[in-house]
Amino acid sequence: MALLLRTLARQGACLSKPHHVLFRHAAPMGTTAKEEMNKFWAKNSRLNRPMSPHITIYKWSIPMMMSITHRGTGVGLSGAISAFAVAALVLPGNYPHYLDLIHSLSMGPFLIGLAKFGIAFPMSYHTYNGIRHLYWDIGKGFKIPEVYRTGYTVIGLSVITSIALALM
Repeated sequence: MALLLRTLARQGACLSKPHHVLFRHAAPMGTTAKEEMNKFWAKNSRLNRPMSPHITIYKWSIPMMMSITHRGTGVGLSGAISAFAVAALVLPGNYPHYLDLIHSLSMGPFLIGLAKFGIAFPMSYHTYNGIRHLYWDIGKGFKIPEVYRTGYTVIGLSVITSIALALM
């Protein structure tokens, strides 16, 4: 109740003051945002600066590629799960019907193994790299040698796990 009364009293006090007092600390702008933006880009062009951050100024590294891949696998997996969920709700028939349809395509064992690997790798990579990120969340593993070592470990475990799942 006291907070409500205080708020109403302040609003009443503000309304009783002349409006020019409310803006006494505001200064008029000399330029518009568009003019400032044009000056910024003209200066960068005059000094021959690249747009920043630009992909050509970075040296590609394993942690950088793994970060991009982690984001890509996350988007891909969530998109695939969403697509399968919508398909399960919308398409006629049931799971055994579509499984029989896939078997009727008569793909060779190599293509089936490749498809299994293509499904297993993003899932295992994203899982292992997510565990790596949880390790980072507790504040460990930020030294550069550790970042590279855990990165190579994630890649190795992902490949081994994916091959094992594809051979099942």
